[in-house]
Amino acid sequence: MLFYSFFKTQVGQQVTIELKNDLAIQGTLESVDQFLNFKLKDIKVVDEERYPHMMSVKNCFIRGSVVRYVQLLPQTVDTALLQDAARREAQSTQPGKSVAAAA
Repeated sequence: MLFYSFFKTQVGQQVTIELKNDLAIQGTLESVDQFLNFKLKDIKVVDEERYPHMMSVKNCFIRGSVVRYVQLLPQTVDTALLQDAARREAQSTQPGKSVAAAA
């Protein structure tokens, strides 16, 4: 759930998603679901010469299982918040610890 929660904070931001077939798509993140499926608007293919058929596409839905990387702009990532959330999730998954004790 950590990645899902994190990507929900990135809605409206510019992202580049590289797929397992080497297609890289830039666009504005419109939504993400719990399966890490992404919906992008105002997309642009990074290598238009290699994928000319994608030039007319403006919006797309990307299934989470075909995503290799998601690149974000550094200024849009709150690293302190991300580290804190990762720490809390790690503490809550340790056996014998309760969520209330971690807070």
